[in-house]
Amino acid sequence: MSSAVDFPPLKNDLLLRAARGEHTERAPVWVMRQAGRYLPEFRKVRESHEFFEVCRTPALATEVTVQPIRRYSGLVDASIIFSDILVVPQAMGMEVLMNPGPQFPDPLVTPADISKLNKTVDVEKELGYVFRAITETRIALNGEVPLIGFCGAPWTLFAYMIEGGGSKTLQKAKTWLFKYPEESKALLLRIADVCVDFLVGQVKAGAQLLQVFDSWAGELSPYDFNQFSYPTLKHISSNVKRRLSEENLPVVPMTLFAKGANYALGHLAQNAGYDVLGLDWLIDPVEARRIVGDKVALQGNMDPNVLYGGRDAIEAAVKRMAEGFRAGKGGWIANLGHGITPGVDPEDLRWFFECVQKYSAL
Repeated sequence: MSSAVDFPPLKNDLLLRAARGEHTERAPVWVMRQAGRYLPEFRKVRESHEFFEVCRTPALATEVTVQPIRRYSGLVDASIIFSDILVVPQAMGMEVLMNPGPQFPDPLVTPADISKLNKTVDVEKELGYVFRAITETRIALNGEVPLIGFCGAPWTLFAYMIEGGGSKTLQKAKTWLFKYPEESKALLLRIADVCVDFLVGQVKAGAQLLQVFDSWAGELSPYDFNQFSYPTLKHISSNVKRRLSEENLPVVPMTLFAKGANYALGHLAQNAGYDVLGLDWLIDPVEARRIVGDKVALQGNMDPNVLYGGRDAIEAAVKRMAEGFRAGKGGWIANLGHGITPGVDPEDLRWFFECVQKYSAL
């Protein structure tokens, strides 16, 4: 497992060029949760393998990562390694179950519980299975498209670790921020340091772009986002890039998807150190580009539920999206504004990809 592996040459670098801000001949396209339950071939694998078993078994993770590339060959421009953001809390010593959503049987209740976490985390030992899956997947892709590695953002992971699962209000996690601000910041930074090690390890294993998912960024006020989430996001980007450079590894492009935090786009574009900002569907592409200027590439942003609206609705939404993103300067990676949901017909996703290719071409 190391960058010493002689990987097949990359045949399609559209994603990497767009991520670096180049105006590409058409928009590269992929979707979040691309390897997932909407695909019958994925459900077939899951019939005999538990969710985290797939994550932890490189051959299975490779198979499900490659499934959508196989199905949509020539239409999709990136693969994203099949894993989960919650492997980081697991590496820190927490138990996480998936049934069907994430559950922590023993969440952190007060700052005293932080002592239950592993003092140091050896990512090679705890998360080496992800690195092996990345290396195997790079080989299996045979250079068809680049491979994306990822992690969850510290605030999003912190919230799961305290809530014990999903939550509509994040009351427990926010109570920590307001009641124990210094302990919260210390824990957030600890999570961020594990994320740095994890992302560097993914590049070493063969990841060609990295994405940080701050799925619950939009649950924080602008002030609280700046206090608690932003410093850790900046910590990750600056330290990952520094480490990659020091270790003579490729300094790959980095994407930040801070869902719901559109108020922060200008600040993030100027200061956060990411090459690409992912957008949810709650902002118009023209407005997003006006805010960020040509500082970063943009990724997004069709509402995933449009995929249930039929071919005409999908085509109209893609056409509108392409016109919006193409109106300004800078790179654009076509995507959904959040992950694809399980009930989508795979043929409707194919139509989405086809429409992106048609309407994003210059």
